[in-house]
Amino acid sequence: MVTRVFNGRYVRIWTDYVEESAVEQISNLASLPFLYHHLAIMPDVHAGNGMPIGGVLPCQGVVIPHAVGADIGCGMCAVKSSYLVDNISREQLETIVARIRELVPVGTDHHAKPQSEEYLPQGFDISNLEVVSGAADKILYWIGTLGGGNHFIELQRDEQGYLWVMIHSGSRQLGHCVGCHYNEVAQRLNRQWYSSVPERYNLAFLPEGTAEFDAYWAEMEYCVEFALANRRLIMERIIGAIRQTLPQIEFEPMINIAHNYAAYEEHFGHQVIVHRKGATRAAEGVLGIIPGSQGTASYIVEGLGNPESFCSCSHGAGRVLSRNAARRELDLNEEIERLNRQGIIHSITTQEDLDEAAGAYKDIDTVMANQADLVRVVARLLPVAVIKGH
Repeated sequence: MVTRVFNGRYVRIWTDYVEESAVEQISNLASLPFLYHHLAIMPDVHAGNGMPIGGVLPCQGVVIPHAVGADIGCGMCAVKSSYLVDNISREQLETIVARIRELVPVGTDHHAKPQSEEYLPQGFDISNLEVVSGAADKILYWIGTLGGGNHFIELQRDEQGYLWVMIHSGSRQLGHCVGCHYNEVAQRLNRQWYSSVPERYNLAFLPEGTAEFDAYWAEMEYCVEFALANRRLIMERIIGAIRQTLPQIEFEPMINIAHNYAAYEEHFGHQVIVHRKGATRAAEGVLGIIPGSQGTASYIVEGLGNPESFCSCSHGAGRVLSRNAARRELDLNEEIERLNRQGIIHSITTQEDLDEAAGAYKDIDTVMANQADLVRVVARLLPVAVIKGH
């Protein structure tokens, strides 16, 4: 971890290299008048919209929609099974993968029929949630779908050989709609208030005590729960698909984490609003998930509760190439050969599939070494099969 000073404020950074565009965004964040104590930057940092991915921003009295991110509640879940991968044939694995593809829409696909309302988050009166209520019919088609981009389903093996299932997915289009709506609300209000935060920073805020803050916070919380419900339903259907082929298999309880959200937490003796955008909570003893890139290792970790990171860690490896750059610069045949050489079941066939290739990301083992003071590795997982969509 290194400490730098931007605009007179301390910034703790868990990597030796930060791209220039992310440095500019870090400088902007450090100038915010409501920044609390210091800013924390995780080792997977790269430029985002307003705030870099891999950032942890503690604030006093405000929430910033773009510091939460568009895919509110996006996160990971994983389960360990009772089966050794070596006892599962290639044919059985391919059957399982094919069945998962039938049950879980990927990319821009949604369910053809609405799913049961019992799968949605319970205990919310969505009539009070402007954006969510407007999407009430659509979310029944979205629940239980993976999405595209860096979202994935992987079958994995740990170092003892046991089969794991890992999912990366979020709140689907719902979080995007909520984030965009309230960022526009915040921008309009900040103009009316002649805010000292420059509009070009793309960090419009909503203060505590306003109706707009309360409205965003309620809808954000719903999106976080919707994203969890989405991952839970996907996992339920994956487990069902596996049990069709391996009826005796058992699974341990699901590990779940989110990495795009804001929460009230106590740090350095004060309650503040902590924004995690592409960062995972790593309080002492809390289990987390840090995935690698396509075809590389992922990690189950236990938080060490480091106060300097506001009890946080990275949410993955972190991009070094944009999606467009990856498709333009990486070699398709080399990527296919690398995955085939590892025996990984995949569906990489076109240049578009390279946006999540290993060459588009930082080395996950270097990222893990950089945050050895934030987490302890519980399990190292290697991919057996990868399912994703554009």
